[in-house]
Amino acid sequence: MRIGEAAAAIGVPEHVLRHWDAEGVVVADRLSSGHRDYTEEHLQRLRVLRACQGIGMSLPQIRQVLHRHEAGREEMLREQLLRLRRQRADLERAEAFLAHVVGCEHDLLTRCPRCSAYG
Repeated sequence: MRIGEAAAAIGVPEHVLRHWDAEGVVVADRLSSGHRDYTEEHLQRLRVLRACQGIGMSLPQIRQVLHRHEAGREEMLREQLLRLRRQRADLERAEAFLAHVVGCEHDLLTRCPRCSAYG
Protein backbone atom coordinates (compact mmCIF):
# COMPACT_ATOMS: atom_id res chain seq x y z
CA MET A 1 0.00 0.00 0.00
CA ARG A 2 1.10 3.55 -0.64
CA ILE A 3 2.28 5.91 2.09
CA GLY A 4 -1.00 7.82 2.30
CA GLU A 5 -2.97 4.65 2.96
CA ALA A 6 -0.46 3.44 5.53
CA ALA A 7 -0.45 6.82 7.29
CA ALA A 8 -4.25 6.80 7.45
CA ALA A 9 -4.29 3.22 8.75
CA ILE A 10 -1.88 4.10 11.56
CA GLY A 11 -3.31 7.57 12.24
CA VAL A 12 -0.25 9.70 11.57
CA PRO A 13 0.65 12.22 8.86
CA GLU A 14 2.69 10.96 5.90
CA HIS A 15 5.72 13.01 6.92
CA VAL A 16 5.91 11.00 10.15
CA LEU A 17 6.21 7.74 8.19
CA ARG A 18 8.93 9.34 6.06
CA HIS A 19 10.78 10.36 9.23
CA TRP A 20 10.52 6.88 10.75
CA ASP A 21 11.77 5.45 7.45
CA ALA A 22 14.71 7.87 7.34
CA GLU A 23 15.60 6.98 10.95
CA GLY A 24 15.65 3.28 10.03
CA VAL A 25 12.90 2.35 12.46
CA VAL A 26 10.32 1.06 9.96
CA VAL A 27 11.73 1.10 6.44
CA ALA A 28 9.20 0.58 3.68
CA ASP A 29 9.90 -1.42 0.57
CA ARG A 30 10.34 0.60 -2.62
CA LEU A 31 8.48 0.12 -5.85
CA SER A 32 10.35 0.42 -9.16
CA SER A 33 8.89 3.94 -9.37
CA GLY A 34 10.64 4.79 -6.08
CA HIS A 35 7.42 5.12 -4.11
CA ARG A 36 7.25 3.54 -0.67
CA ASP A 37 5.26 0.32 -0.45
CA TYR A 38 3.90 -0.72 2.96
CA THR A 39 2.94 -4.33 3.53
CA GLU A 40 0.85 -5.80 6.32
CA GLU A 41 4.15 -6.59 8.11
CA HIS A 42 5.10 -2.90 7.95
CA LEU A 43 1.73 -1.95 9.41
CA GLN A 44 2.25 -4.40 12.27
CA ARG A 45 5.67 -2.88 12.93
CA LEU A 46 4.14 0.60 12.86
CA ARG A 47 1.54 -0.48 15.41
CA VAL A 48 4.31 -1.80 17.67
CA LEU A 49 6.18 1.49 17.17
CA ARG A 50 3.10 3.46 18.29
CA ALA A 51 2.65 1.22 21.33
CA CYS A 52 6.28 1.75 22.29
CA GLN A 53 5.89 5.50 21.90
CA GLY A 54 2.87 5.28 24.17
CA ILE A 55 5.07 4.06 27.00
CA GLY A 56 7.68 6.76 26.40
CA MET A 57 10.28 4.99 24.32
CA SER A 58 12.48 6.94 21.91
CA LEU A 59 12.93 6.06 18.23
CA PRO A 60 16.41 4.59 18.80
CA GLN A 61 14.96 2.39 21.55
CA ILE A 62 12.04 1.38 19.35
CA ARG A 63 14.46 0.47 16.56
CA GLN A 64 16.15 -1.87 19.05
CA VAL A 65 12.79 -3.45 19.89
CA LEU A 66 11.90 -4.00 16.24
CA HIS A 67 15.36 -5.17 15.15
CA ARG A 68 16.16 -8.20 17.28
CA HIS A 69 19.90 -8.13 16.62
CA GLU A 70 20.51 -4.48 17.52
CA ALA A 71 23.36 -4.03 19.98
CA GLY A 72 22.25 -3.43 23.58
CA ARG A 73 18.67 -4.52 22.92
CA GLU A 74 18.27 -6.80 25.92
CA GLU A 75 19.81 -4.31 28.35
CA MET A 76 17.59 -1.51 27.03
CA LEU A 77 14.49 -3.69 27.40
CA ARG A 78 15.42 -4.55 30.98
CA GLU A 79 15.91 -0.84 31.74
CA GLN A 80 12.50 -0.07 30.23
CA LEU A 81 10.89 -2.75 32.38
CA LEU A 82 12.50 -1.28 35.50
CA ARG A 83 11.36 2.21 34.53
CA LEU A 84 7.79 1.02 34.02
CA ARG A 85 7.81 -0.85 37.32
CA ARG A 86 9.01 2.29 39.12
CA GLN A 87 6.29 4.33 37.41
CA ARG A 88 3.67 1.78 38.42
CA ALA A 89 4.85 1.88 42.05
CA ASP A 90 4.77 5.70 42.00
CA LEU A 91 1.25 5.65 40.56
CA GLU A 92 0.09 3.16 43.18
CA ARG A 93 1.44 5.41 45.95
CA ALA A 94 -0.26 8.43 44.38
CA GLU A 95 -3.52 6.52 44.06
CA ALA A 96 -3.40 5.45 47.72
CA PHE A 97 -2.68 9.05 48.76
CA LEU A 98 -5.58 10.46 46.74
CA ALA A 99 -7.94 7.74 47.92
CA HIS A 100 -7.08 8.69 51.49
CA VAL A 101 -7.40 12.44 50.84
CA VAL A 102 -10.92 11.99 49.45
CA GLY A 103 -12.16 10.80 52.81
CA CYS A 104 -9.65 12.52 55.08
CA GLU A 105 -11.35 14.09 58.13
CA HIS A 106 -8.59 16.59 58.96
CA ASP A 107 -9.27 20.26 58.21
CA LEU A 108 -5.70 20.65 56.89
CA LEU A 109 -3.81 17.90 55.09
CA THR A 110 -0.68 18.85 57.03
CA ARG A 111 -2.42 17.81 60.25
CA CYS A 112 -3.01 14.31 58.95
CA PRO A 113 -0.08 11.92 59.48
CA ARG A 114 -1.09 9.82 56.47
CA CYS A 115 -1.37 12.83 54.17
CA SER A 116 1.89 14.28 55.46
CA ALA A 117 3.68 10.98 54.93
CA TYR A 118 3.15 11.15 51.17
CA GLY A 119 6.03 12.60 49.25
